[in-house]
Amino acid sequence: MPFMDTAGAQLHYRTDGSSANPCVVLSNSLGTDLSMWDAQAAALALDHYVIRYDVRGHGLSSPSSTPLDLARLGLDVIALLDHLAIERAAFCGISMGGLTGQWLGIHAPQRFTRLILANTAARIGTADGWLARAQQVRTEGMSSVAAGASARWFTPAFIARDPVTVARMTGRLREQDANGYADCCLVLAAANLREDVGRINLPTLIIAGDADPVTTVADGIWLREQIPNAQLATVPASHISNIEANMKFTTQLRAFL
Repeated sequence: MPFMDTAGAQLHYRTDGSSANPCVVLSNSLGTDLSMWDAQAAALALDHYVIRYDVRGHGLSSPSSTPLDLARLGLDVIALLDHLAIERAAFCGISMGGLTGQWLGIHAPQRFTRLILANTAARIGTADGWLARAQQVRTEGMSSVAAGASARWFTPAFIARDPVTVARMTGRLREQDANGYADCCLVLAAANLREDVGRINLPTLIIAGDADPVTTVADGIWLREQIPNAQLATVPASHISNIEANMKFTTQLRAFL
């Protein structure tokens, strides 16, 4: 299990496929880890060099020992590319990872070939909501948010159809470091790229779940309208669409890459 030291944290990452192939970086959502991309990594590794990492404070990556903001999450990706001697890569991020992708498209476009922004928005939720959740997990622990996660992440039909996957995902949420999770809630409380996403000038695919109550299709349409060279695809899923609509999501991703 490879690790990389970066400013204020140690990041866990994984690579799949040949480094001679075009590179794609996959960035996880709040409360998950790099294993959420297992299906996509297996498909992409046939003809891409796939880099996955646990966002700091998630999975096996350490919580941040320094103040955390969206810029730091973006700079972690640049540091990982530098560490692996990758000059340019495609980037795919979901939810919080999609906000990181927007920041990278605005501030470091020279390092990327294209962006895939899944189940995300230029502003996710409200500052008050994220601040309250950060306080909740610091005082009550991760089980307090894990109990309701499945209803935010998946449709009722998927919960009934694949309870094993749902239990695995919510179980991993319970295992996350509460302070690391709370730190990322504070990032989301402050992150607002609505005035800046129009500066993204990379080919961009926006993927929205047609039943996502967190980052809606309307959020995806708004991003498509703001970002030049952007296109929008919808998949039949809620918020964690790469798992709920695995085949359709992967098909869209591979076609765009």
